[in-house]
Order: sequence, then structure tokens, then C-alpha cells
Amino acid sequence: MADPQSNAPSRADAGAPTSGVIHVRTRLTADFTVISNALAQRRGSAVTVGVAAYVLSLPNGSPVSIAALCEHFTEGEILISRALRELEAAGYLERRRERTSTGQVRTRTYFYDVPGGDPAPEPPEPPRPRRPREQPASAPVTEQAAEHSPKPAAEAKSPASLADADPRAVAVLTALRRVDPRLILSAQEAARLAPAVAEWLAAGVDVPRLTEFLTAGLPDRLRTRPAGILAFRLRETPLPAPPPLRSERVTDRPTVARFQTCDGCERAFRAPDPGRCRDCRSGNGLRAAG
Repeated sequence: MADPQSNAPSRADAGAPTSGVIHVRTRLTADFTVISNALAQRRGSAVTVGVAAYVLSLPNGSPVSIAALCEHFTEGEILISRALRELEAAGYLERRRERTSTGQVRTRTYFYDVPGGDPAPEPPEPPRPRRPREQPASAPVTEQAAEHSPKPAAEAKSPASLADADPRAVAVLTALRRVDPRLILSAQEAARLAPAVAEWLAAGVDVPRLTEFLTAGLPDRLRTRPAGILAFRLRETPLPAPPPLRSERVTDRPTVARFQTCDGCERAFRAPDPGRCRDCRSGNGLRAAG
């Protein structure tokens, strides 16, 4: 007797979904990153989740500046900076400005697997004041290190917002992106740079010349924020001397006599006092009148 035939599959996947994704799991023992579901399934921009996953996969000490992230992703500076701001607002990213033993200010970036996790280590204690006899060696400052150099006192008095800044200085800063699309400044950066730009304008530098000074000779690849390079140029370049005042030369011009009406022929002539014209005084009054 022949065995009965069946059209049913030999083995059915128990519990397999009828639609949606089906995961094919592979046990990884190296080169993998653990990401919380709260971050991987975060609603909103996919760029934000992608940037977070990429930063979590990097080893400690890897650069995560906007310029470094733009070299890896195809998105531009606007989307990358927006993703970093969203991560910072959500508590995954933290930026701390710390002072090194040499007195320089640098920014350290801390990334948390879970917002509100273990706090980052405290910054090192500030260096002890040097004795008067000790003279620290001065290192050459370049535009690449402008972002990490100590801020001058002039920048500490920067306005809190663009509404308090000089409108002419703000207009110069916002127009820089038309000359170089990389020179995109945030509202806080423009407010911090506005006082220095206002000093240049007050020194007599016109807007085209100041714009050329800030945009000329920039490197092909900016390895720091544009605001750091602009602050360095405004801070380290001496202000031009004010133009000399134009002294009006007093020239001895001859005094021009007023017009007078001749008492004889009523013809107009120039003389300091009323009277007769030259022809009437010389006896040619009839010929002059005719």
C-alpha cells in the first residue's frame, strides 16, 4: 500500500510573522556595538540616530567634531550640527570646556549610552600660579589652534543675543556665507564675534575690505569651527590706524565786491560802496547809457 502524499510543507516555522521584518540573528564576538533600544528606536531624524550609532562605535579619543563627522557622512554641516544639538538636548552628548595645565582651553565631548548615566570625570584642577621669575615659553599660535586658545577679555563682554549686538556687525557676519558657504555661524557665535567686528568698523574699515580680510586665504579643509578661525583673525590682527583727519586748507581768496547800481546810468557794476560806474566817472556816461 502506497504512503499518502501531502501538499503541506515538511516543516513550518513556528511563530513566524506573516508580515514585517524577520531577523536573521548571528552571534557576534568582535567588532560590534551595543546600543540601547531607546536610542536606536528614537523618533525623529534618522541622521541623529545614525550619528549617535557612529559615535558609539568609535574608540575613545576619536575626533567627533562637525568637520570630522562631515568627512564620514554625506550630509552637510547643517544636518550634522542639528543632530549633535538634538543629542545634547536629549542628554546623550555633553561638551565640557576644560583648562589644561598649560592654560589653554579645550572642549571635551562625553557620550552616554543612557542619558543621566555615570557622570563624566571631574576636570583637572587648575594649575598653580607661576612664580614671578618663571617665564612660560610662548608657543606659536595658528588658526588651527584658535578654537582652543584662551578667549580675550573683549569676547567675555559679548552680548547675550543677536538683538543686543551691533546690527552692522551682525550683517557682516551673516553675509560671510555668501562668499564662502563653509562660514556658517550660529546665533551664539555671531553674538560672540559681533563686538570685535564692530571695533573694526569703528576703526574705519569698510565692509568689503573687512569681508575680504575674513574670507581670504582660508585652508581647503577647515579642521575647526569657522567661528574659531574668524575669532583668531579678529583677535590676533592689529586694528588698522584710523585715517588722518583731513585738514581744510584755508586759502586766501580775493574778496569779491558786491553789485552796485550806478547813480548815473543805473547800470550794475561791482564796487565796495554805492556811487557811479567807471564810465560815468570818466565822462562817458552818455555813451555807456546809450
